[in-house]
Amino acid sequence: MNSESKKRRAKAGLLLIASPRFRNLDGPKRGSYHTRKEKEVEEIMAGLDFLDIVYPGIIYEKEDAESAIMSFVTEKVDFVIAEFLSWSEDSAWIRFLRDCPPMPILFVNAAKDRMPFRTTLDEDDFVDYLCRGTLVGSLEGSGSVKRMPRADVKTVIGTRPQVIEKIRTYSAAARARAILRSSTVGLMANMNEAMWSTYIDNYDLFTRIGPEIHYLPYSEYGGYIERLTEEETGEYARQLLSDYEMMPDVEDEKFMGCVKATLAIKNMARDMDVDVFVYNDIDQATFKTAGCRAGFYPQWFNDNVSVLVPEADIGAGLIVYVLKLLSGKNINFLEPFHIEDEYGTFAGGHAGPNDHNDPQWKGNVLIARDVRFAKTSWKYAGAPFAWYRISPGMKTIAGLYEENGRYKIICFRAESLPGGHLLATYSHSIFRPEVPVKDLFGRILEIGATQHYAVVDGDYTAELEDFAAVMGFDFHYIR
Repeated sequence: MNSESKKRRAKAGLLLIASPRFRNLDGPKRGSYHTRKEKEVEEIMAGLDFLDIVYPGIIYEKEDAESAIMSFVTEKVDFVIAEFLSWSEDSAWIRFLRDCPPMPILFVNAAKDRMPFRTTLDEDDFVDYLCRGTLVGSLEGSGSVKRMPRADVKTVIGTRPQVIEKIRTYSAAARARAILRSSTVGLMANMNEAMWSTYIDNYDLFTRIGPEIHYLPYSEYGGYIERLTEEETGEYARQLLSDYEMMPDVEDEKFMGCVKATLAIKNMARDMDVDVFVYNDIDQATFKTAGCRAGFYPQWFNDNVSVLVPEADIGAGLIVYVLKLLSGKNINFLEPFHIEDEYGTFAGGHAGPNDHNDPQWKGNVLIARDVRFAKTSWKYAGAPFAWYRISPGMKTIAGLYEENGRYKIICFRAESLPGGHLLATYSHSIFRPEVPVKDLFGRILEIGATQHYAVVDGDYTAELEDFAAVMGFDFHYIR
């Protein structure tokens, strides 16, 4: 999938429902009901300038609702914002709910700070009173949401600024859902036989989440390694040495072996149009083919809004990709190693390629030997990797798992603590979660998970909750 498609803004259909009975009511000073509603539409759209809007006009009649459905489907909107502009006959709304194909719908009610009238004796005030009966319309419309029923409708109420912020969060989730449905997962080249709990049903992956899965054979990987030119490998090696310090015990030949193993993955992802590259770096065939496991993370993945994850874990690849789509930031990959109860912390990280490209934290990266494989018999045993102390700050940590035909997201927040390099072979950090550490993992063990998680700077729990909702996933925010 091209990067422009993944960098685009969210696209929303705007369904604004008003009453044909009130349409021509007029006030001598401030104009008709319809005129006032058109002015309100302009104000609504001005607050949604972060979206690409498909607006079919105010919905008065059921024919308007039918036209809106056609325009939303034709324009492939990511979601619909539905709002009653006052009380209204609900026949158009019911028609929309019945006939609109499955798509996320945000059903909103924007509360006013105050009313501009005290009595309705004045004709203009009376029309204003009718215009501002949005709660009546929303309450009427809410019943049909449940009676249809549609699981893809979320209800939001608040002041206009509050509603806009909720739309902003929801739009990120709906956009991620839409992009997922056109994305591709590349798995090299089989499931991870050491970690069966990470397995995901590939048919469900395509039909219920969206990405198509391609299996990438090791024969292709070997061919990509052989076709690398000295110019290409030399350029990437010089870039790595320019950006990061290399420890003195790293051998040049093994460094170049790892450079080739890494670049071949990047080139495969590029040529095979892979958005989520799931690398099986503990399969013996990896070491037979490349002589080592890839230890770097080409910036190409970030530029293309794609991701690379190890250990053949498709679910982990998906949550890394989802957080990438939601945040646009560098995403790290980890498994929690151990708890230090005295400090209320846990250590976490992962071997293999991990996104070390955040320009703000180049000083946190060393090119170091992969000591775990240094004593093996593979061609480039002890080849280096980007040993990254994951950047400090508050993080969102999340995992995506399948359980008996359902999917679930588990997330929590934790502070990555500053410090030096501690765990050879692993990009890593020490984390202090918001929840007491034993409570955190006790609750995760009760829910059921695997050991793999995605990590991103900042708080994306609201976006993840909305994403789980639009996908029909279970959601567990541990706080």
